Amino acid sequence: MSTKRKEVVASITDAAAKIKSGQTVAIGGFGADNHPMALIREIIRNGTKDLTVIASATAGLEIDLLIGAGCVKKLIAPYVGQEMYCPIGHNFRKYVESGKIELWECSEYILYAGLFAAASGQEFFAWRGGVGTSIPELNPDLVQFTDPIGKSKKIIAVPPLRPDWAIVHVGWSDPYGNGQHLGARFGDRWLARASNRIMTQAERIVPNSVIRRNPFMTTIAYADCVVEAPYGGHPYAAHAFYKEDVEFIQDYVRCSEANRKGDEAAWKDYLHRHVYGPADHFAYLETVGIKKLLGLYTHPIVNW
Repeated sequence: MSTKRKEVVASITDAAAKIKSGQTVAIGGFGADNHPMALIREIIRNGTKDLTVIASATAGLEIDLLIGAGCVKKLIAPYVGQEMYCPIGHNFRKYVESGKIELWECSEYILYAGLFAAASGQEFFAWRGGVGTSIPELNPDLVQFTDPIGKSKKIIAVPPLRPDWAIVHVGWSDPYGNGQHLGARFGDRWLARASNRIMTQAERIVPNSVIRRNPFMTTIAYADCVVEAPYGGHPYAAHAFYKEDVEFIQDYVRCSEANRKGDEAAWKDYLHRHVYGPADHFAYLETVGIKKLLGLYTHPIVNW
């Protein structure tokens, strides 16, 4: 007798409640694209604290927001910022320089080496990048050893980075947790593969038949939890759905810079307007406005 497949769809509220204080969480996205912002804001509203956050290789201001909201205890990331809009995240800089959060120093590929080690079940991943730099001096978890196969080269042993949860934004997903990016995947797949459990935020939940039209597009298979969040990446872009909202990003940069310089009132005002004030994701979208959202829209053209 056949057993019905298990659906894993949850509300944004119920999904975010699965992230507990003190856990290690990997956050997907890259630059100004594909960040799970609806879930990030809900995690902040929940008052979740003391997170160890593993960010992507080019983490955006979603990590800076978590830091500024007091959710982060330790950060594992080679970069936090918004490139031309904000070369270095202001809260990231403020909290690291003041010692309010611990930073696990790494380069982009040391980050990936740690994810590779976790995804493959290894005790460490051997990596030559970083040898001869100050990174191993700044990060005592990175242990240098000599190549045992006779060439006497120095190699770094990178320990596994194994999150409790990965939170990844996808274009769409079926109800069973099979998600597809409709654009660049960047490092999201490795964040997911290294994690104990996977949570995807999808622009749309679609029938399984849509996934099966092109199963080779499936980038995140069998997630443990899926939420549907239209415009869930705002103010950042979601490939094949909408572009980034430059005005909203610039507003964030102004308020976070003010916070770095000691003007906490401007930062608290930002949190009130865009995080604590709106009751949920859809109330947040109402603050953005339908005209603005439609102006960001791009048509989801997919090559089948």
